[in-house]
Amino acid sequence: MRFTKMHGAGNDYVYVNCFDEQIEDRVKTAIKVSNRNFGVGSDGLICICPSDVADFAMDMYNIDGSRGMMCGNGIRCVGKYVYDKGLTDKTHITIETASGIKKLWLNVEDGKVESVKVDMGSPIFEPAEIPVLSDGKDFISKEIELDGRLWTVTALSVGNPHAVIFTSEDVDNLDLEKIGPKFEHLPIFPERVNTEFVNILPDGSLKMRVWERGSGETLACGTGATATMVAASLLGHCENSAKIILRGGELFIEWDREENKLYMTGQAETVFDGELYI
Repeated sequence: MRFTKMHGAGNDYVYVNCFDEQIEDRVKTAIKVSNRNFGVGSDGLICICPSDVADFAMDMYNIDGSRGMMCGNGIRCVGKYVYDKGLTDKTHITIETASGIKKLWLNVEDGKVESVKVDMGSPIFEPAEIPVLSDGKDFISKEIELDGRLWTVTALSVGNPHAVIFTSEDVDNLDLEKIGPKFEHLPIFPERVNTEFVNILPDGSLKMRVWERGSGETLACGTGATATMVAASLLGHCENSAKIILRGGELFIEWDREENKLYMTGQAETVFDGELYI
């Protein structure tokens, strides 16, 4: 199987051109390629496929083989892949995902895509649609008790369910390996949840660590960064845009309130091409 290793802000995936390659068992393949000792090593597998409703389709799988709905860092790399590999010559393309069709604007320099702006859609606050088990009309700044500690959580969906937590404790010092799985599997989140722990920095930027359902801690999460900016805006920590500082890089998120649209801009990088015997 021919593949390309790519990353967006350190959120790395194995990409396969499924116009040319056929993968019989994508779940099993995702688990194998993601293994950092016995496989390629990645946060998951992304298959680039034909689409009847968009220019391309993105079919993504996490480390544990579970199917992902949407990945902001991953979709930027899809945009870079299809342009750099000659599958399209357009700089404005559409990608079909499990959470809808996304629009991408490709910033090309010297014939290669350097950065990508993604239409991330509209935020979802209704508890049943996130989903989070709650009787209210939203889940903004509500307390959740975990291991005897109260955490103030804002839950929303940006294609995936997210729980955003602002804390005065330096996120670099959090024991995410212990805390992350407990949030991911809280019964209040029936489809599990991605959890973002966030510091508000003096310059207004937001420093974030993330525990992703099905993958664990990753160096970046595009939908998580987007959810973080929305939560920060709702709570008055920023206006309608913010720079998000992640362990693997930086993303810029904008919220067009009039259109109720979210936009993410960030780089996409190719690491290497290879072949794997599966």
